[in-house]
Amino acid sequence: MLGDYRIQGRRATDIAADVERAVGAGELQPGQALPPLRELAEELGVNPNTVAAAYRLLRDRGVIETAGRRGSRIRPRPVTTYRDQVRLDVPPGARNLASGNPDPRLLPPLAPALAVAAAAADQDPVLYGRPATDPELIELAAAGFRADGAPEGAFAVTNGALDAIDRVLATQLRPGDAVAVEDPGWRSLLDLLPAHGLRTLPVALDDQGPRPEALAGALAAGARALVVTSRAQNPTGAAITAGRAAELRAVLAGHPDVLLLEDDHGHGITALPFVTLACAADRRPVVSRWVVIRSAAKAFGPDLRLAVLTGDQATIDRLRGRQRLDTGWVSHLLQRATAELWRTHGARPAGVAEAYAARREALLAALAAHGIVGQGVSGVNVWVPVSEETGTVVGLLQRGWVVAPGTAFRVQSPPGVRISVAELDPAEAPRLAADLATVLAGSTAGARQI
Repeated sequence: MLGDYRIQGRRATDIAADVERAVGAGELQPGQALPPLRELAEELGVNPNTVAAAYRLLRDRGVIETAGRRGSRIRPRPVTTYRDQVRLDVPPGARNLASGNPDPRLLPPLAPALAVAAAAADQDPVLYGRPATDPELIELAAAGFRADGAPEGAFAVTNGALDAIDRVLATQLRPGDAVAVEDPGWRSLLDLLPAHGLRTLPVALDDQGPRPEALAGALAAGARALVVTSRAQNPTGAAITAGRAAELRAVLAGHPDVLLLEDDHGHGITALPFVTLACAADRRPVVSRWVVIRSAAKAFGPDLRLAVLTGDQATIDRLRGRQRLDTGWVSHLLQRATAELWRTHGARPAGVAEAYAARREALLAALAAHGIVGQGVSGVNVWVPVSEETGTVVGLLQRGWVVAPGTAFRVQSPPGVRISVAELDPAEAPRLAADLATVLAGSTAGARQI
């Protein structure tokens, strides 16, 4: 079952630590089955309850997964083998279309905004006891949320969108709870959930966002929370439409206690409208616990680690209370710099959404000319369903293109590859599409439409 490896330990914590160390060292591999409770207890000379406690610790830490009578096994992607490790080296001369980074040439200069923030700090240093949020930043963010129809709520500032999601989940859920997520979806989120000991319930989606019947199935299966991407969904580029939002709100209305997290990280790079699931036109929340998150990473640079979120008072209060116990607050230098960037450039810098749309549409059109169906109505990514990922990725690599294999983004959805178009010149799109068509034609699998 475990080959030559023998689990060691007499206490639950020691047994769990031994398994976790072995996974991190590669001595136990993803997918390997663990011994039944009583069998391991007999081997170690301990009570079966001790082994059961160890397995619970490992499950809560995201190292193993349990499937009732089918036993426990190492997770396909344990927390110690995060999805970002699924990467390919970029050979000299190859075009890197796998990173998902924004185009540095489209990022506004940071120096003027940082200078304004530094000058304000010189005149009025931020000391202990100062409120956690910058008033101008919150005022600008609140105006944006209000204009886009989000519910009225409280506000908080975190170190990016993932930090916001992490803190909300940590303060609202418990290990073992299930979370409904888009499939395919953001790989960082798919890693975060098992790190909290949370179970993932995949929700299929199309260009208009999560499918209502898939969401209904996840909620019926016991999902305690739902994480959705409003626009520029990673990796498919999906964007929730008004019609789809109405359908999803109707599903959520039957589960008012579900925690709703809306990630609008793409608000600065797409011209498509924001449509919230949290409320309809009357702005009355559909669920009792909700947050809407907007970060600065895509429009102003990943190193600007800042997101503003609004949500119901209780959820925001819990987040801010926990935040006070660790980081305390997000640097006011970053908050003031972001406020200055939003004030001078707007939340969506001029020309950025149009540039990404042109690159995305050029690739989609070139793919269509070869009969290849791609997805990508917003953002910086195009998702191409394929029947076999490894051969497609390797074939493109041999032709000078580096794309991301879909396995890092999938739970149960069919295979695919993600192509980031942020730095793709539209003039390159025909050659990329032709190379992909050649690779798919040479594969016995070929392309698959979804």
